[in-house]
Amino acid sequence: MDLRNIAIIAHVDHGKTTLVDALLRQSGSVREHQRLAERALDSNELEKERGITILAKATSVVWRDTRINIVDTPGHADFGGEVERILNMVDGAVLLVDAAEGPMPQTKFVVGKALKVGLRPIVAVNKIDRPDARPDEVINEVFDLFAALDADDEQLDFPILYGSGRDGWMADDPAGPKEDGLAPLFDLVLRHVPPPSVGEGPFRMIGTILEADNFLGRIITGRIESGALKPNQTVKVLSRDGATVETGRVSKILAFRGLERQPIDGAQAGDIVAIAGLSKGTVADTFCDPSVDAPLPAQPIDPPTVTMSFLVNDSPLAGTEGDKVTSRVIRDRLLREAEGNVALKIEETPEKDSFFVSGRGELQLAVLIETMRREGFELAVSRPRVVMQRAEDGGLLEPVEEVVIDVDEEHAGVVVQKMSERKAEMIELKPSGGDRQRLVFHAPTRGLIGYQSELLTDTRGTAVMNRLFHGYAPFKGDIGGRVNGVLIANEPGEAVAYALWNLEDRGPMVIDPGVKVYQGMIVGIHSRDSDLEVNVLKGKKLSNVRAAGKDEAVKLTPPVRMTLERALSWIQDDELVEVTPKSIRLRKLYLDPHERKRFEKSRAGAA
Repeated sequence: MDLRNIAIIAHVDHGKTTLVDALLRQSGSVREHQRLAERALDSNELEKERGITILAKATSVVWRDTRINIVDTPGHADFGGEVERILNMVDGAVLLVDAAEGPMPQTKFVVGKALKVGLRPIVAVNKIDRPDARPDEVINEVFDLFAALDADDEQLDFPILYGSGRDGWMADDPAGPKEDGLAPLFDLVLRHVPPPSVGEGPFRMIGTILEADNFLGRIITGRIESGALKPNQTVKVLSRDGATVETGRVSKILAFRGLERQPIDGAQAGDIVAIAGLSKGTVADTFCDPSVDAPLPAQPIDPPTVTMSFLVNDSPLAGTEGDKVTSRVIRDRLLREAEGNVALKIEETPEKDSFFVSGRGELQLAVLIETMRREGFELAVSRPRVVMQRAEDGGLLEPVEEVVIDVDEEHAGVVVQKMSERKAEMIELKPSGGDRQRLVFHAPTRGLIGYQSELLTDTRGTAVMNRLFHGYAPFKGDIGGRVNGVLIANEPGEAVAYALWNLEDRGPMVIDPGVKVYQGMIVGIHSRDSDLEVNVLKGKKLSNVRAAGKDEAVKLTPPVRMTLERALSWIQDDELVEVTPKSIRLRKLYLDPHERKRFEKSRAGAA
């Protein structure tokens, strides 16, 4: 059977996974009576909740006697460790662009990687039925983007389709016809994407996606570059530098057929398959015949830019809500995560009770923490810090990101002011239609930590911010942090509504009445810039004297809700977020007030 291997590239929420649903239905890969879950490829709970693709996934459809392997790529730059490897598996790409929003920073990130490896993308303008659609302008923006990314003449001569993934149609014209469904897209893929190029010689394959299975053990997905593979065949695993990692037998070969993975009796060069049976081979390793000595070249991976400390939870409430609390189980879980996610780096501290976890961005680390808490882990995490580098002349370099903010014109001034305070340089300002402006900045990653929630407050929730790693630049000096201090509980117990009501003039609370608190736990945001210890347990004094009228019920202002991402970006260096399966609490690093004072003195002395 003829083969085609394609990746689908799109910005977060431009309709990529919805389009794959429609491709599966119209190709007959999902039978009429078979129930297809919405966004079928978003298999992970967090992916369905947030509407983003975190892990790359493969599927396949058959169209006119040709098998098309489709790989769904993550759209967010924080999960770019996946993207770079996936693009080496495919021979073509469909670039999906929103008809109103146009190409966005995450699109630019993946398209840049795709053009670099020589792919010739097909451009599909999606959501053409939006009332604010502007297809002609969007196509011009895509052309400008390709030109800015050094595309060659063949790549700039890209075919274009218009349509709606949700309604299941694509056509050469924005007006239709709609009756043909997605047939024009299938036919264009067969015409435009070349069959996989295969090498000469014995079996060779680069590991691209790694996952763990309870029954089969480690499963590695990749494209076979040359030769053929059969079950029980002996294979050797070579690392990127050519060292032999292990030699073993392939217990099963799995092929992607619609939504299922099915065991097959053999696979040929050019096909994308998953293999099981090897215990050490990982992503970017070369899986090959024992006679092969040289590994295949693997794509280098961008370095981590943000690091956090993961600590064993030592608060007085430790172990009351989760069952995985010891450093040993946390260490095993982090090392297991790092095996399959090459963008993550784990380092142990000499004390063995904490770990430095470095990744591409806050979102990637927040997703890891959220996944762990759902698995029953309890841990404390520090504020994200950026990973600095040293220049050749000894100077300090810090990561800089390209930030694109779409905002209503009336709020553009406050955005520019706040970004300049965070040492950002404005690169571009242009109207983006509908009384909105698009602002482009180069900003240090340090300055962006915690800015998302402030941006939404400043713009009344109307701004959209997208970030992309740009490179390293000379250190830009100090950036002002949080201006408010915190309210700290001074003794353990359960918070009382009357006490919280009395403290409201000190600042907003972050806890509800009845919540268990302990000494050193953060219960509110102080209206001033200093920290204040408060008593949240003090109930109303009861006496036998009754007023003529009945006592008024206490009416509390709703507390500030701290989501995981917001808490991570809001805390300071001397504070931690305590994460358990049921709660997210904020606390001071040192719970005892005397230890806190000693820490402050030592920090002031060092400064």
